[in-house]
Amino acid sequence: MIIEIGHYALVLALATALILSVVPVIGARRHDRAMMDVATIGSLAMFALVVFSFGVLTYAHVVSDFSVENVWENSHSLVPLIYKYSGVWGNHEGSMMLWLLILTLFSALVAVFGRNLPETLKANVLAVQAWISVAFTLFILLTSNPFLRLDPAPAEGRDLNPVLQDVGLAIHPPLLYLGYVGFSVCFSFAVAALLEGRIDAAWARWVRPWTLAAWTFLTLGIAMGSYWAYYELGWGGWWFWDPVENASFMPWLAGTALLHSALVMEKREALKIWTVLLAILTFSLSLMGTFLVRSGVLTSVHAFASDPSRGVFILCILLIFIGGALSLFAFRAPKLSA
Repeated sequence: MIIEIGHYALVLALATALILSVVPVIGARRHDRAMMDVATIGSLAMFALVVFSFGVLTYAHVVSDFSVENVWENSHSLVPLIYKYSGVWGNHEGSMMLWLLILTLFSALVAVFGRNLPETLKANVLAVQAWISVAFTLFILLTSNPFLRLDPAPAEGRDLNPVLQDVGLAIHPPLLYLGYVGFSVCFSFAVAALLEGRIDAAWARWVRPWTLAAWTFLTLGIAMGSYWAYYELGWGGWWFWDPVENASFMPWLAGTALLHSALVMEKREALKIWTVLLAILTFSLSLMGTFLVRSGVLTSVHAFASDPSRGVFILCILLIFIGGALSLFAFRAPKLSA
């Protein structure tokens, strides 16, 4: 029963995200404080629901509930406890839950620590975060549900991939995702600024801490991945030159440029258009990396199994968010002073 409750919590998170993606935007346009306050309350509620859902999946792994297909495919009753925990995200479905968990975490952090933000900007930022949450929650529920049951339940699991039975799995993916998904906040700030048609040094000051946090986590994640590849396969091993690792390096490069550009903008009020574009491109490259890992386009020793429906779904997410953001940028950029 607890597994079904975890699934329903994810459905409720989707419903919350849908409300959050619309009401604050309308409130910002009308300068309706009550509607804008939905952004803060909704972000915290969505985070709580995803935490609960992720906790249920973790519980299923820890107690070796092999009636859950995800647990059966990626765990074993004799696996050490640390690998039961890390095995939660050592597969496609669980890793997408981790992605969503971190995404809603950043939304909640903006809701809590964004008290100094203008009300309209904060409402729009959290609404854009909710748009992303809607897309990935739908992706999980429609193509990557981790709560599917097996009947009858197998007596034993198929075990976690031996290569993944390493402490690196407990550290590398969470750090990498904190970097990947952390750049969503920069993206949301950029889209919110474009929606309002206003960007200044204060905007850069608000964006910079989130950029630095995401860049730091991504740096640590890439470094940990390189070290893991070193002692697992040795320098020159296929993993170290893996295209998936290269895909994670691209948003790091863009994030580095964004960090420096935001500093210049904050101090001199220069590079405004360039900074906004970099904020969009950095998260776009994170989305592109997600697509490459999960679509089967690239062959990799630690890419997830390819599924055409998943690849098409993520491609649609790419087109909507990257295409939409760049179109908005093209429309609004001429109105912003360079």
